[in-house]
Amino acid sequence: MQKNAGCRWVEVHDDETGAPFPVLVMYPTDSPERPTKLGPYTESVALDAEVAPPTDGSRYPLVVLSHGNGGSPLLYRDLAAALARAGFVVAAPTHPGNSIGDNASYGRVANLVDRPRHVVEVIQFMLSDPRFSPVVRPTDVGLIGHSMGGYSVLAAAGAVPTAFARETESGEPEKLHPRTSRRVGALVLLAPATPWFQEETALRNVEVPILLMSGEHDKHTPAWQGDIVLDGVPDRSRVRHEVVENGGHFSFLTPFPEVMQNASFPPSQDPSGFDREAFHARMNADVVAFLTDAIG
Repeated sequence: MQKNAGCRWVEVHDDETGAPFPVLVMYPTDSPERPTKLGPYTESVALDAEVAPPTDGSRYPLVVLSHGNGGSPLLYRDLAAALARAGFVVAAPTHPGNSIGDNASYGRVANLVDRPRHVVEVIQFMLSDPRFSPVVRPTDVGLIGHSMGGYSVLAAAGAVPTAFARETESGEPEKLHPRTSRRVGALVLLAPATPWFQEETALRNVEVPILLMSGEHDKHTPAWQGDIVLDGVPDRSRVRHEVVENGGHFSFLTPFPEVMQNASFPPSQDPSGFDREAFHARMNADVVAFLTDAIG
């Protein structure tokens, strides 16, 4: 049964650094939605509402959504709200060190290790927090990642990255072993950044269903990065791959308010003729359908 989208911010403490980081959580609720300011955006949600108990006595599937380099969970707010209305609990971390206003870890090994750990820490938090643990299913967690978020969720699901020489203190390539979760049941990869998974066996442990969406005209994570996933997973038949016609790298971000749309702000821009609003209506429905089939 379709619900409304509840919304609240929570704080998760990184168990490596002790530092807190904010997480946007959207979830099914019976409370009415209202236009609500979330940062510079307005979204129809029920702010700080109670979670609606599942009507059939079961639990909601959990989804963790990882933003791109220098990004924010608010850039995927429409997708998160669509999933919440469809019966998912979505937790979207703000990655410290690689988010808006805090990009100190960009280009460093620390970022490649920290990001997957944040994803796993959010899973652990949601399964222990008294507001969500009674209604969230502890298995078959869905992970969604855009761009660098795609790297993050692949690594959290068991992929083994290799850092480039330019990223390491030794100046030599280095195989990494970020924290992983055995609870992962499905992946949604939106224009994923994957160069760190070029070793032949890097993706052999990723055996869950995958929805992979690539932009036809993506200049940041071009087609060969999607091919790394297709060629690297043990069972290519478990990957549903869609090349988004005329789409660009930022086409997967929730459409920006008109006042923010200008050529000097690349995330608001798409290839000429691309209708981001229409695409997102379809993309959100496709992601909901895929995750409902895979883990719902």
